[in-house]
Amino acid sequence: MSLLDTAGIFRFHKEQIKLYGAGTAGALGWEDQQAQEQRFEVLCRIGNLNHHSVMDIGCGHGDLRGFLSHHFPDARYFGIEQIPELLDIAAAKYAHIPETLFFQGDFTTAELPVTDYILVSGTLNYHNTDPLYVPRMIEKLYNNCRIALGFNLLSYADPAQGLIVSYKPAFIEEYCRQLSSRVVLTNDYRPNDYTLFMYH
Repeated sequence: MSLLDTAGIFRFHKEQIKLYGAGTAGALGWEDQQAQEQRFEVLCRIGNLNHHSVMDIGCGHGDLRGFLSHHFPDARYFGIEQIPELLDIAAAKYAHIPETLFFQGDFTTAELPVTDYILVSGTLNYHNTDPLYVPRMIEKLYNNCRIALGFNLLSYADPAQGLIVSYKPAFIEEYCRQLSSRVVLTNDYRPNDYTLFMYH
C-alpha cells in the first residue's frame, strides 16, 4: 500500500473518531454496531471456527474477537491493525481473552502468520491507487490460510464518500474462481453488500 493510500485511511478514521467518538462503530466507518455484527454473522458461516486459528485483517477495535467469544469460544484469534488509536482500544477490550493476540502492522506488506482461516470485514473497501489492489490482496490472503478466506465488499458505494469504493460481485467472484475450486457468494443479508468464501 502506498504512503498516499495509507495517509488517506489514517485521515478518514481520524475524521470518523472526531465525528462519532473513539471506540464507536462510526469511528470504524460502519453505519452502526448492528451493521458490523450482521457482517460478522455472515462471515462466520465460513465454517466451525472452534479449535482453529483465525486471522482478522484490519481488526479495528477487535470486535470480531468479542463476537467469536460468544459463538466460537475455542477459536484462536489474531488481529492485525495499522492504526494505533484503533488497536489500543482493541487490546484494552479483548487482549485479556485467552488465545488472543493483537499486533500493529500493514497487512499489505507484513509477513503474516499462516492461520486456518482469514476473515476480512470492511478492510478491502478503501480506495487504492493500484487498480489491481483487491485482486492482489485476495491472492495474498488466500495463500496465507490453510482452510478458507472470507471477506466482504460493497457492490455500491456513494461516490461522495470518496475513500470507500465498490466492486462488481461477478468480477470478484470470477477472479476468486481462478484461485479456488470452491467459492461461495452470499449477497442476501443487506443491500449493496456481499461476502465471498474461498476454500482450499
